[in-house]
Amino acid sequence: MSELLNIWKVKETEFPYHGSVEEKLKFILSYVILAPSSHNTQPWLFKIDSEAIYLYADRGRGLFVADPKDRELIISCGTALFNLRIALHHFGYKGQIITFPDPSNVNLLACIKLGYPMPESTDNQLLFSAIPHRHINRQNYQWWDAPQSLLRWLQSDAEQEGAWLHIVRKDTIRHQVLELVVQAEHLLMDDPNYRQELASWIRPATNKTHDGIPGYAQGINEYLDFATPLFALVLRTFDLGNTVAERSRKLFEQSPAIVVLGTKNDTNFDWLIAGQALEKILLRGQAVGLRSSFLNQPVQVPELRSELSKILSQSGFPQIILRLGFCKEVKPTPRRGVDQVLS
Repeated sequence: MSELLNIWKVKETEFPYHGSVEEKLKFILSYVILAPSSHNTQPWLFKIDSEAIYLYADRGRGLFVADPKDRELIISCGTALFNLRIALHHFGYKGQIITFPDPSNVNLLACIKLGYPMPESTDNQLLFSAIPHRHINRQNYQWWDAPQSLLRWLQSDAEQEGAWLHIVRKDTIRHQVLELVVQAEHLLMDDPNYRQELASWIRPATNKTHDGIPGYAQGINEYLDFATPLFALVLRTFDLGNTVAERSRKLFEQSPAIVVLGTKNDTNFDWLIAGQALEKILLRGQAVGLRSSFLNQPVQVPELRSELSKILSQSGFPQIILRLGFCKEVKPTPRRGVDQVLS
């Protein structure tokens, strides 16, 4: 557990200002690896070469049942790319970023160089400071209203990244979205392959792979961490659709704000945009004490994803459903170290 916490306690004062470009880029990756990802799969690889970082999709870490087109995988890589951008700016570099630089290599998502020196903005400092404290929070939220001014700010953040953010305000629409979440939970949990895949990413907190969803993130008491494999076995073996759906219903109903992040189109390029917009929203929320977690199940079921678009009367493609609210901090989930994600 101490090793886990050390990953999250990276010290910016240790940045090698007088070191080589490679040393600087490697240090910046200490912030990049703190990005969120589906099931905490951390589906990214990096290569440092010729004074540049290359971001690759690690498709071997994909969710082949829940995410057969690697949509969520590339969104996850987009969150890492946004952290990289913010860290570059924090340490005084403009950053030169080219996305999808080689059409013949579908796994190469971006090439990033330090770029010219550039002073950091106040807003960038705010977002950077939030990186080591941002954690997905699956707890019940306090029923405190999320300020409309803050939600509009999050909408503006999404638009600046080339995405859109729909705030679900009307009670009737909110109820319809809730029913989609419940229906999706039943459909997904009815699939034994889906259950097998989900269970395979549930790990004890002491697991040496430093990835996946630890038991405590699923509400299992830390003192019962030894029972996490048993929980995974039950999940793999039995259709817990009713139980899981009821839990999602309660989380949804107790969330002050539900928002849907989407994009104009539905290509690899759009998914990378969605990931960067998502991380900006999550960091902004963290900076003001707003917690978040995902309710993406309807987006994982094609027919329900189409229904969600109709309910929202929003052109484009929904990519992420977020619940937002206020509650106490939670422990971070594990992360692989920088050396483990360097190819």
